[in-house]
Amino acid sequence: MNLQYVYSFIRFLLIIAILLFSLVALYYVAHVTYPFIIALILAFMINPIVNLLERKGKMPRGLAVFVVILILIGLIVGFVTLIISEMISGFGYLAEVIPEHTKTLVQFAQTYFTQQILPIYYDLAAMFQQLDPAQQETITNNIESVGKNITTNVREFVQSFLTGLQNFLLNLPNVVTVLIFSLLATFFISKDWYRFQGWIAKRTPKRTVESGQSVYRELRKALFGFMKAQLTLISITAAIVLVGLLILQVDYAITIAILTGVVDLLPYLGTGAVFIPWIIYSFIIEDFTLSIGLSILYGVVIIQRQIMEPKILSSSIGLDPLATLISLFVGFKLFGFLGLIIGPVILVIIRALNQADVFQDLWSFIIGKKAS
Repeated sequence: MNLQYVYSFIRFLLIIAILLFSLVALYYVAHVTYPFIIALILAFMINPIVNLLERKGKMPRGLAVFVVILILIGLIVGFVTLIISEMISGFGYLAEVIPEHTKTLVQFAQTYFTQQILPIYYDLAAMFQQLDPAQQETITNNIESVGKNITTNVREFVQSFLTGLQNFLLNLPNVVTVLIFSLLATFFISKDWYRFQGWIAKRTPKRTVESGQSVYRELRKALFGFMKAQLTLISITAAIVLVGLLILQVDYAITIAILTGVVDLLPYLGTGAVFIPWIIYSFIIEDFTLSIGLSILYGVVIIQRQIMEPKILSSSIGLDPLATLISLFVGFKLFGFLGLIIGPVILVIIRALNQADVFQDLWSFIIGKKAS
């Protein structure tokens, strides 16, 4: 056997082993260092704004970082305050209209039960009495089994909800602690960003530094492009919903449109979390005009999202539309709705590594050829 192939295979295994070891090490290290990983990501994101204040505003870097973090905290607090105030306003509105809607639903349920369920029940009871005892016992046992399963599922759901709520309340001090550490670490990392960068560059081979800088630039471009794309998508969704609700003459159209845009970001929920219950309720209370209008509006929102998402993501991140569409589909099949985010991110990382010639360098190492 040619020794060159043997050495190439050994080098290939070495790369795989190093990659797997790095992933496992990163997984375990992240468990105890995640506040600082969050801080590193935040520092990376705010670095362009800090540079702008430092360069254009003639601020010392420490002061520029402090100002940006204060603005970030202010935006978060302002957004949370806005959401809470809108929720309070919404709950006040619901407190006024829910009793009347509840009365309507109860009347509908009573009418439906009297006109639809009771006749079927009497027919089934008559048929049941005509069966022999063995068949009656089998049916009774099956009904009891279904009832037990429903009771068990409801009990487990309630227990899970209460346990989750308890864990959330118990973890609040930990969340606050992590937030404080993350913000403090963000300040120090961002303040000394270029000093850390220079320290790492001095202790890293030149070729690795060049590749790392190339990957860094591509990932930074993709990150801000992705944020821009998501902001564009939810803005389009909110605008379409606002126009549709104004046409349908729905109260609190602006608040509902903003809520729908925010919910559109959430995996598994999306705009259906707002529209589907609303459409069902409108149908139950026999407001068929509103039900049909909401259904059409929901369809328009879904269609525009499916059409616009690949195009906007590809133009914002700089990827080919077909490649973006493939990454969205593969990510969805592998990771569910969360894969709609994971897929393009992985594609961006692969593209950045390829443009930095990382794969070419690895291949050169495997075949025993010096990288150019």
